[in-house]
Amino acid sequence: MNILTLNCGSSSLKFRIIGMPDEQELVSGEAQQVGPKTNRASRILIRENGNEDATDVAMPTLAVAFQEIMKLLERRPHLAPDAIAHRMVHGGSEFHSHVRLDSNVLKKLRVIQSMAPLHNPPATDVAEECMRLFPELPNAIIIDMAFHATIPAYAASYALPADLCAELGIRKFGFHGISHQYASEETARLLGKPVEELNAVCCHLGSGGASLCAIRNGKSIDNTMGYSPLQGLVMSTRSGDLDPALTLKILAQKSGDPEKVSGLLNKTSGMLGLSGFSADIRDVMSKAASKKQVFGQDEIATQVYLWRIRKYLGAYLTVVGEPDAVVFTDTIGELVPDVRLGACAGMDCFGLKIDKEKNRAVAEFPADISTADSAIKIFVVRANEELAMARFAWRMLSEKRN
Repeated sequence: MNILTLNCGSSSLKFRIIGMPDEQELVSGEAQQVGPKTNRASRILIRENGNEDATDVAMPTLAVAFQEIMKLLERRPHLAPDAIAHRMVHGGSEFHSHVRLDSNVLKKLRVIQSMAPLHNPPATDVAEECMRLFPELPNAIIIDMAFHATIPAYAASYALPADLCAELGIRKFGFHGISHQYASEETARLLGKPVEELNAVCCHLGSGGASLCAIRNGKSIDNTMGYSPLQGLVMSTRSGDLDPALTLKILAQKSGDPEKVSGLLNKTSGMLGLSGFSADIRDVMSKAASKKQVFGQDEIATQVYLWRIRKYLGAYLTVVGEPDAVVFTDTIGELVPDVRLGACAGMDCFGLKIDKEKNRAVAEFPADISTADSAIKIFVVRANEELAMARFAWRMLSEKRN
């Protein structure tokens, strides 16, 4: 079965076709610069057999981007998809597991799309377009937060009036679940043990969003993100954890305009707000390293970023029981040795010891960067949400046939 995976961003649409159950990647690509015109032309990249083709094409919406992608794929009949898998960031209180798309599911997705305003609306639009253009193909909705449905009530509850939480559906949902689950499965494989026996902390450190996940017996028991992706770590433009009183103070300063406050906390805070010049921790660390000034703003921003990771890593190591591993994944987790080194600094009390030379020399994935005497393994695993999506879809659709 050829499964087409679709991963919507705010202005991009990543896709892959993966042959299942062999997990063979047949083609991959991305529609870029989708939406309003910019100085860079909107285009579609397609990678197949080591070759990359680029096609410039106007794409005002992601639904149109999907149409253009399918036109290009139709020129490759051997890649015709048998099913489509869609990443949906937020499932709200309605969807706690992956689900097969139909008209009823589509209606429910429309109702909850405001819970992830940057991601859910375009993903829902694309899903609807798939149903319209290819009604014969089964579509699987892969819920990003499904892995966190096992977070226990004591970890998922906020200390607010219980009736208010029930009325508004307020609880910790957690995010990056597709990535955390994939990384946990890969870590169990590296350790040679069933994933159901894995105790680990997964560090999904992306160039945009980032979160840690506490995993006990293969299940998520906590995630640094909460009701929304805003909670937790310092991210590229998101503030992460914040005193609620500060939100109220900012709200008052912004004349009670919640949209302005939301924009400030989500789009102009985090590393961008701390550093004043870049949302990328790599830029900030590089600038801090090149200056002689001690505890300049670049150094402070770097230490705030790493402190938040260490604080949660230490906490999560205590709650997973007897941890087998700490795993780093996604762009920053995979490519920035200094972040991995800084995150593991001072963790000897847990028996967690990183090998500085192995950490610096990582060139292939997965990689073991722990010392020989570390009580807890430290792995670097390449993120692969698309393969995880294909696995989920394959299992769901196979069960449907049987």
